[in-house]
Amino acid sequence: MEIRPIRDGDDRFAISHVYEESWKSAYRGIIPQAYLDAIPVGRWTKTVDDPARNSLVLLDGSKIVGTSSYGASRFVDRQGYGEIVSIYLLPEYFELGYGTQLQQAAMGGLLQMGYPDIFLWVLEDNARARRFYERLGFQDGHTYLDDNIGGKALREMQYLRHIGQ
Repeated sequence: MEIRPIRDGDDRFAISHVYEESWKSAYRGIIPQAYLDAIPVGRWTKTVDDPARNSLVLLDGSKIVGTSSYGASRFVDRQGYGEIVSIYLLPEYFELGYGTQLQQAAMGGLLQMGYPDIFLWVLEDNARARRFYERLGFQDGHTYLDDNIGGKALREMQYLRHIGQ
């Protein structure tokens, strides 16, 4: 397994496929199934090239099986913070420690960028992801976003962590 920054030659559809399959599995029972079933192939192809983000891929041989993105905060109330925007794996790679490796790589990248304080958003109803982040030292920041995905009202929680000296 290898974690590295995305490269120009990496297949954007393979990266988007990781997002698509991860959403369909991780958000089952949280986001309406009709919405998950309707996620189009290639939905995230352009997102990975956002110049405000640093994106990583996790490779199993030459196959892209995970991805993460991070960068400076996109939110005014967290200026000066680093933000982990996403971390996704193909479902068959869940619960094998690779999510932790991707998360640590993203946190290391943020620290190198000069962000000792970081945050991320997680769906309040996603107990599995919340346990994952809490095991990695993230704490509830008591800041919330109300969202609507597929016609369902959802709340996102902000999790915070200090990673610097």
